[in-house]
Amino acid sequence: MIRMSDNLYTFENEDYKKAYRHTTSHILAQAVKRLYPGTKLAIGPAIADGFYYDFDTEEPFTPETLEKLEAEMRKIIKEKLPLERFELPREEAVKFMEGLGEPYKAELIRDLPQDAVISFYKQGEFTDLCAGPHVDSTGRIKANAFKLTSATGAYWRGNSDNKMLQRIYGTCFQTRDELDKHLERIEEAKRRDHRKLGRELDLFALFDEGPGFPFFFPKGMVIRNELESYWRELHRKCGYQEIKTPIILNEELWHRSGHWDHYKENMYFTKIDEGDYAVKPMNCPGSMLSYKRRMWSYKDLPMRVGELGLVHRHELSGALHGLMRVRAFTQDDAHIFMTEDQVQDEILGVINKIDSVYKLFGFNYHIELSTCPEDFIGSQEMRNYSESILKEVLDRHGQAYVLNPGDGAFYGPKIDFHLEDAIGRTWQCGTIQLDFQMPERFELEYTGADGAKHRPIMIHTVAFGSLERFIGILTEHFAGAFPLWLAPVQAIVMPITDRSRDYAERVAAALNGKGFRVETDLRNEKIGYKIREAQMQKIPYMLVLGDKEAEDGTVTVRKRAGGDQGAMKLDDFIAAITAEKDTRAV
Repeated sequence: MIRMSDNLYTFENEDYKKAYRHTTSHILAQAVKRLYPGTKLAIGPAIADGFYYDFDTEEPFTPETLEKLEAEMRKIIKEKLPLERFELPREEAVKFMEGLGEPYKAELIRDLPQDAVISFYKQGEFTDLCAGPHVDSTGRIKANAFKLTSATGAYWRGNSDNKMLQRIYGTCFQTRDELDKHLERIEEAKRRDHRKLGRELDLFALFDEGPGFPFFFPKGMVIRNELESYWRELHRKCGYQEIKTPIILNEELWHRSGHWDHYKENMYFTKIDEGDYAVKPMNCPGSMLSYKRRMWSYKDLPMRVGELGLVHRHELSGALHGLMRVRAFTQDDAHIFMTEDQVQDEILGVINKIDSVYKLFGFNYHIELSTCPEDFIGSQEMRNYSESILKEVLDRHGQAYVLNPGDGAFYGPKIDFHLEDAIGRTWQCGTIQLDFQMPERFELEYTGADGAKHRPIMIHTVAFGSLERFIGILTEHFAGAFPLWLAPVQAIVMPITDRSRDYAERVAAALNGKGFRVETDLRNEKIGYKIREAQMQKIPYMLVLGDKEAEDGTVTVRKRAGGDQGAMKLDDFIAAITAEKDTRAV
């Protein structure tokens, strides 16, 4: 229990914020039991920005139901019920929950470790199995600063073999102003939802015939190809060579790499000529084989290679989410093989490379140092050494970073880049992973200056992460209004009348000739209607052409975000947008 004497009743205290939101979930459960007494309780934790609770009930939770529950929750808050904690022995706790008609709670108790402390929290007539902590009273929750946001289905314990329950999500804050701002962010996020924009702008989609396997349409392929071209240009300038490795490789390879022990449940398998093969979930083992094709000298290192490699991972259907969580995606994998004295400089180079990527798109970001997990496959000495290298590099770089204990890869620690989008959400995309283990497992070698064989050290790194996911993030970041260089259609030519039709076609041909993606709208519609349509399609430039423009050799320019820009000579317009495209301005 968090008490008044702690003097920490503020959301700046993460423990208090979690307890506050956890208590609100109990208030929701109490309201459900009051209005629908036959409901059985499952679980109801605090989560980022709020809470949820799972219920087993025949009552469908509609928007009207949520409004009734909110009203009942406000009554419970007004009652200022104290939260009282008590403990029971295991068997007594099971009987207690069964007596209350709560089979899910009884199951949870039976599954607890033998030495677990089994605690409950009581508020008025309502009692719930819970480890806590909670605030001291329901009156601590602000009655005007919470909202039940949605109801959805959820399998008991996340297992599709179990019964489907109903989950109610909610959010809560300490002031109404904070709640309103959060709800505005939710609405803005809905407006920017890449799944919605993907359909409306005809970019990409996912179909029931291939759950988790995205389809890209011609306009979406423009964005994808532009990103790939940028990636190739950047990596070429940074001294990388591009490779391509197979999608299917022998199963033994994944045992050797260590992925079998850590990713087997997320892999797809097949038989070829009676042999066992796997569809790759990672690109790095193929990169190991690519290195191993010949003996290298220390003079060849560092060797920087990159691959836009398609990988497949089996995700649970409930975890799939547009382009953000898919089963087939392209990683912009890069691997650097180097000598020990090159490690720090190479990592610094990758940090600067990733920094340039995010600055191009206007992203702010923060860095986390993720240390080795418990299932790290190397020695403790190697673990300490590899972590110390990354820490020293980050200290040299001088940018602030956050320590994230135990979240590294099974083969080594990593530096993660968390970018912030236009509405303040963060996404972990870029990473730099230091690996002493895989070169050892694949027996990679180079000939040193001393003529002896040595083991290279390697870095795994991505900037986009998943290309599909990055496109989803960009779609939401720009709300579908992509900068000129990424926009599927960069300009649309719109004659006011049929008299300007020939001139419109000449303007479009001139733009096409300079490499721009351009469309013409020759429909017999009013110009205002055409402009509105182009705005809906988020086309950066609209060129309105009438008799005067045809006579003067000009174009009247409208910008997607800036409105009417007036008339310009066609050559001047082409020069201006060429500079905008070539600099990849955002």
